[in-house]
Amino acid sequence: MTDLVPLDIAGAEEHLMRFLSVEGVTGYEANIAAAVSDALKAAGVPASAIRFDDANTRIPLPTETGNLIVDLPGTRSGPRLLFSTHLDTVPLCAGAKPRREGDRIVSDGTTALGGDARTGVALLVVVAETLIKHKLPHPPITLLFTVREESGLHGARELNPAELGGPVMCVNVDGQLASELIIGAVGQENWEVEIKGRASHAGVAPEKGISATMVGAIALTEARQAGWFGKVVKPDGRGTSNVGIFGGKGDKAAGDATNVVTDYVFIKGEARSPESAFAAKIANGYKQAFAKAQGEVRDHEGGTAELTFSHKAAYPPFELSKNSPVVKRAAKALTMLGIEPVYLFSNGGLDANWLDKHGVPTITIGAGQAEIHTIKEYVNLAEYEKGCRLGVLMATMEE
Repeated sequence: MTDLVPLDIAGAEEHLMRFLSVEGVTGYEANIAAAVSDALKAAGVPASAIRFDDANTRIPLPTETGNLIVDLPGTRSGPRLLFSTHLDTVPLCAGAKPRREGDRIVSDGTTALGGDARTGVALLVVVAETLIKHKLPHPPITLLFTVREESGLHGARELNPAELGGPVMCVNVDGQLASELIIGAVGQENWEVEIKGRASHAGVAPEKGISATMVGAIALTEARQAGWFGKVVKPDGRGTSNVGIFGGKGDKAAGDATNVVTDYVFIKGEARSPESAFAAKIANGYKQAFAKAQGEVRDHEGGTAELTFSHKAAYPPFELSKNSPVVKRAAKALTMLGIEPVYLFSNGGLDANWLDKHGVPTITIGAGQAEIHTIKEYVNLAEYEKGCRLGVLMATMEE
């Protein structure tokens, strides 16, 4: 394995430790982007090859910077390759203090670590550094470091594909084991509903009120009984759904006293499926459940709550054939490294969902992140090393 890729293991680990120590929670990626830019320039990438796009101007949430894009000219002919990962971490990683513990990197136990996806950030820098340092022949390569992945895949969604230089395939780094090749993922539909009831004194005249709370409760019970909650299996499709928020909007609760019939409730949930149409069908199942509940809760004059239900796609599903060029390239590289490939379909969204939608077939590989989004998060350094070798090999191997 080691003969195929001239990897500086100590240097690769130093990059990872450095990037894990730079705070950059979702939406606040300027500092980590600067650290990556500095590392790339130190590795020999000219400043003129490092740039930012304007995706942040289209993201509907405050975002410090656009996606970081790096152009590496080819040293041999061949179609352009894209390597991607995301810069941001979840808020639980704020203030992370990484430290080496045996064959792992861990946090101090008070925060998450940020291996998701600083392992990817480091890997892309290691790929560039290794190619330059050892003058390895490679086709034109674009490196893409996206923003706001953790808060909705926004950087990848708002990316202008023309910024990438026409790559024919992409290697996205955002997984755990180097052997695991994620070749597809579900799509997601987000739904929400506002229920406006009528307040009244719950003791003196409850019949004059319309309980928004009860409408919501009946609706969710109806959705569950109809088979739309949790794991969803129907003759025409499969997926999952969840109710994530049941309350008021912002920090406001749904109601503020037990003696008042609740006049407002806001509920928000999601639906996922390998098929976009079926994810939308799950959301519509909830819509029908709320409409039925609306008619079952009335005041003394027969009035019902005002109900506004909406849903929209969050990201599209995708699935690559095992015979697609990028999957075959990854499988061949793993085999050359003596690793048996395992093919996975993810039930969570990835930047790969949008990159595939943008016309770049994208496989996601792992580089050691584990127990992500928890204070028990760690990086498996053996897997990180394998991921780095896999990345360099995929960048340099012949067709």
